[in-house]
Amino acid sequence: MTDKPATPRRRGAARTEELLQVTLDLAVEVGYAGLSIEAVARRAGVGKHTIYRRWSSMAELLLDALSRAWTSDLDYRDTGDVRADLREQFLRSAPALSSPPIGPVYRAVIAEAQSDAALRATLHERFLVTVEQRTLERITLAQSTGELVDGVDLEFAAEVLCGTLYYRALLTDRPIDEAAVDGLLEMFMAAYGAAG
Repeated sequence: MTDKPATPRRRGAARTEELLQVTLDLAVEVGYAGLSIEAVARRAGVGKHTIYRRWSSMAELLLDALSRAWTSDLDYRDTGDVRADLREQFLRSAPALSSPPIGPVYRAVIAEAQSDAALRATLHERFLVTVEQRTLERITLAQSTGELVDGVDLEFAAEVLCGTLYYRALLTDRPIDEAAVDGLLEMFMAAYGAAG
């Protein structure tokens, strides 16, 4: 009788990626309320210490998993036309907010964050800041190239651009469609677009 070779253990980045995917899969199945470090560890076939070495809480783990799934959708293109770039990015990323795996899980996290200050802070630090920062970077670049008016702080504008889409996707049953995005961008360009 020969010994069966042991399955190689995944380590480092490969293990981290596996844990993020397991977390996202489990979140889709059981929702935020059903998630726990223990459940993720059991599904991944690891000890809890393997998870706690990487993340200090379930919220951090889940938000990292959501960020990993959505990273490419947060990247703006730079074609030299800020309105076109904003439009393309909003329309490209919008389905993620309303479709599995991100949409339902993200809605559950938002709901839970209303009564959990630590989760709300983690959500902001790990996810929303990134969304707002990338939008701010793109419109600040447009300001520096003369597409947008000079001398105005665009931080609030970035927050309004992102916040409008999140409000529509997460708190209403209205779609983020071309009409919605075009209307938002018309207001933005009317307020901040450079003359001529």
